[in-house]
Amino acid sequence: MSCSWAPGPNAVGRSVFDLQTMLRTISFRHPWLPRLIPDGVFGERTLEAVMLFQRELFPPVTGIVDNAVWDAIVSAYRQCCTALAPPLPCNGYPSRSYTISPGQSCVHLGLIQSMFLGLGCILEGLEKAEVNGTMDDCTVQNIRWIQRLNQAEETGVIDQLVWDTLARLYMLFVTYAQTPRTSRPERFAQ
Repeated sequence: MSCSWAPGPNAVGRSVFDLQTMLRTISFRHPWLPRLIPDGVFGERTLEAVMLFQRELFPPVTGIVDNAVWDAIVSAYRQCCTALAPPLPCNGYPSRSYTISPGQSCVHLGLIQSMFLGLGCILEGLEKAEVNGTMDDCTVQNIRWIQRLNQAEETGVIDQLVWDTLARLYMLFVTYAQTPRTSRPERFAQ
């Protein structure tokens, strides 16, 4: 990907739009850059952003986007995309038809029990279960708690509905909670 032009009133088009988009993304990681709104026109704010980029990351300051400056902006953009991207999600449940019954042991129960451990510090009604990979009595009680929430038959068997509810609760109350420790600090005391 290469591009070269001198900024001016005639600099418009897709390359300028792409440049503005990259500089905007970089600005989320480097707040000294102006937060451009891409419009495809190389105007005063775009010139300012290019010059600030050159001053801070790729001297000398010329305001001209030649191949070297373009490549430096592309490189910084890619680094920022990686740094700003959310972590990859983890699919912790094998398939829609998979079930785990009381008394069974499997590797997936470690994750499930860990999720219950985290939720048990925040939500009322969950048993403090140990993470052992076995569907023990505490884990069965927690599964039944989930099934009660779903108004489903309380079998103690983990199925897709139980997993979906558990995953949603964990996401809401643990993963995306701003500060789970401040919501119930007494629960986290050692």
